[in-house]
Amino acid sequence: MADLETRIAQGRGDEPADKVLRGGEVFDLVTGTRVKGDVAICGDRIVGIGEDYEGREVIDVSGLVLVPGFIDTHLHIESSLVTPFEFDRCVAPRGVTTAICDPHEIANVIGPDGIRYFQQASERTVMDIRVQLSSCVPSTDMETAGARIEAEDLAPLMGHPSGIGLAEFMNYPGVIHRDPGAMAKLHLFEGGHVDGHCPLLSGRDLNAYCAAGIRTEHEATSAEEALEKLRKGMRVLIREGSVSKDLQALQPVLTEVTAPYMCLCTDDRNPLDIAEHGHLDFMIRELIRLGCSPLAAYRAASLSGAEAFGLKDRGLVAPGYRADIVALGSLEACDARLVLCGGVVADEAAFAAREEIAPVGRGSVNAPKVRAEDFRATGNREDTDVIGILEGKILTEHLHEDIAIADGDKRPDAARDLARIAVVERHGKNGNIATGFVRGFELKAGAIASTVCHDHHNIVCVGMDYDDMALAANRLSELEGGFVVTCGGEVLAELALPVAGLMSLEPFEDVRDRLVELRDAAKSLGVTLTEPFLQLAFLALPVIPALKITDRGMVDVTKFEIIA
Repeated sequence: MADLETRIAQGRGDEPADKVLRGGEVFDLVTGTRVKGDVAICGDRIVGIGEDYEGREVIDVSGLVLVPGFIDTHLHIESSLVTPFEFDRCVAPRGVTTAICDPHEIANVIGPDGIRYFQQASERTVMDIRVQLSSCVPSTDMETAGARIEAEDLAPLMGHPSGIGLAEFMNYPGVIHRDPGAMAKLHLFEGGHVDGHCPLLSGRDLNAYCAAGIRTEHEATSAEEALEKLRKGMRVLIREGSVSKDLQALQPVLTEVTAPYMCLCTDDRNPLDIAEHGHLDFMIRELIRLGCSPLAAYRAASLSGAEAFGLKDRGLVAPGYRADIVALGSLEACDARLVLCGGVVADEAAFAAREEIAPVGRGSVNAPKVRAEDFRATGNREDTDVIGILEGKILTEHLHEDIAIADGDKRPDAARDLARIAVVERHGKNGNIATGFVRGFELKAGAIASTVCHDHHNIVCVGMDYDDMALAANRLSELEGGFVVTCGGEVLAELALPVAGLMSLEPFEDVRDRLVELRDAAKSLGVTLTEPFLQLAFLALPVIPALKITDRGMVDVTKFEIIA
């Protein structure tokens, strides 16, 4: 950052600004008006708007509208399937200048070293990556993760420049029932920022959760839920990920009145979805298309996020603020023509100039070699718990079906859309294998499998044929993690994710292309889900109602207990 005297001098015009954006109009998110005139930048700060300036470098933005850089207020970069550096290159040119991430995916695999990797990467990226400290590793005691992080493990990670506070507190029963481990983490961050995660929580239980000082929430999936949480002092983050799509349900709640208390986030979004639809830019376009005013949409995308997370240096194109600026063809199109992150143009030259660091988490897939018979579903009663997929949501239904027992096994049934689902412990701790049933894939043959399996990231596999399931699971071990589609004893498509079994070492464009092949291969087996792999990943997350599966068995999340 330039020194104070230089910033003042350039703002007053006593000396040329480092950069001048000329010919555009600033969209002011306080008054909702447009301000004509130059934007002067000194180092990483805006020092002037609405006047004529001389600059050492002048950038022509004639006819463009200048808005503050977008802030993704909650996401897991690992879910983009690429490293933080490739994520930076993928989304910064779309206008995302700040990403507030929770690296709990990699932390669940390799522990604090995964968080340190993200902290170190954040020091080198073009966009500003903020690294929250993961609160729930593992998310519950009903799964086997690769690591466990307690309050004493978090303390040494505090104080990094990328830090804001404690990441999403998913173990909401632990909060409201005062679990000692949960309390130790909350005490450590008392008075600071704590992110929320409390799907469907309401009434006194929600009051208790908020009383812990938790102020943000990205799990609201209905207008009614969002409004209760707003009334109880929470900042509601509208989420539109690759699986969890809540924008349409929450859009009516976003008005110019509520916009200061609502933000935007993606949570989990992959490069294929980003390429085909967009990132926060897609959310802004959709909100405006559905009837939100541009002022409400752009406030939620920037200023509201900055204020919710205590980032007082960004969120406006105004003097003294960080030079995070997006030049758009129009507010409605949200089509970024130029993006500045801290005064640096987010282009290939800037990305090439970064000093990247080696990723961590190689060799983390240590699953036992599985056999076809490992996927049999034993049991002595025909009444069977079945996970019911709700496409576009990570919530599931708890269904019941009568499934006949033959030779000591309950077989998958394509005619009834009853596929076998299995979770194989892959961290080399106990070799657990749990099986169950799921409805919603419309799978007719073969199998699909993944090591992206929230949040423990064991191997999750769904299939109609046990041999194909075994082939898929074993192939994941050979790849060091990733996605696989098999049928008839052959691998139809695959994507290697050797960084903790979560992220690729390849450019995001190559990952996008492999995802197209995987999606097509899954469709060839009858799968009708738009995002089958990420949908599959969330079927193993035991903090999202109603029925899930981990390596320890089927989990009734409403009761917070293993039932089979």
